[in-house]
Amino acid sequence: MRFEDPLWLLLLLVLPLWVWRRRRGARIEPAVVFPGAAALKPFPLPATVRLRGLPFALRVAAVALLIVALARPQSGAGRGEIHAEGIDIMLAVDTSTSMDISDMEPTRLEAAKAAMRRFIANRKNDRIGLVAFAGTSFTQCPLTLDYASLESFITPLHSGMVEDGTAIGMAIATAVTRLKSSTAKSKIVVLLTDGMNNRGIIDPETAAGLAAAEKVKVYTIGIGTRGVFNVMVDDPIMGRRPVRVQSDIDDTLLQNIARTTGGRYFSAQNEQELAGIYAEIDRLEKSELKSTVYHRYTERFGLFAGLALLLILSQLALKKSMLRSLPS
Repeated sequence: MRFEDPLWLLLLLVLPLWVWRRRRGARIEPAVVFPGAAALKPFPLPATVRLRGLPFALRVAAVALLIVALARPQSGAGRGEIHAEGIDIMLAVDTSTSMDISDMEPTRLEAAKAAMRRFIANRKNDRIGLVAFAGTSFTQCPLTLDYASLESFITPLHSGMVEDGTAIGMAIATAVTRLKSSTAKSKIVVLLTDGMNNRGIIDPETAAGLAAAEKVKVYTIGIGTRGVFNVMVDDPIMGRRPVRVQSDIDDTLLQNIARTTGGRYFSAQNEQELAGIYAEIDRLEKSELKSTVYHRYTERFGLFAGLALLLILSQLALKKSMLRSLPS
């Protein structure tokens, strides 16, 4: 509840003075003189005597309601500016075959998806999008505040979505393209990979320079341990079978990308480290967003005016009926 013209409410301060003067100056002149009135004291007063102050009380209440009506009470909410901490974030995640290695539970890719979900759940006012990459890259979800929709795009991520490989430069370029038109004070890419760049028409150094030119920070995450692992793959000829996969992370490249763009490089070898990295990035990046919200007010003065009219009519009815005065 709010009031469009609240100054009218100052008139309510006059009502106590009105009541005080009324009580002080009230004099009841008897209509009939009865010499033995003292003998009637033991008897209870009739209702008409006990209620003789009711008409005045109703009149005071009616005036108070009319004053409130003049102040134009309104319900609902109006226009206002909301200030919130937020950034524009593109999450880039590797979906190459090596992300199916199970040195994290249950696999690297599933651990990454769980970490991203927790990261998103902790955000309030950030626009977040998603890029998936392997031998090439594509936008899985554009920047959005609809976190439920974003999470629905994370769930189906799996290896084999595109041709195999690791196109780190393409992933950065795709994410930066999505952030190019952003007006946020802070724009970042969080790129997660477990491999070395070996595919793509844009090399990582060029993509990093593009990001720096657009004032986009790239935080890089190298996930997993080095070595040779068995991974189950779907072979169109021989069916599902295990294959040997070499896992190598190019730490130097990921560090250079982060340095060029003003970001940081992180290494995660287990789920706990991965969750801590996303939490650290959360703390590192904040910028202020301002938005204007419009709502419609509903006028409520008619309710108060109607109640005031009802009280006035009740007062008049009482004075003309059970509280009617005898003629002098």
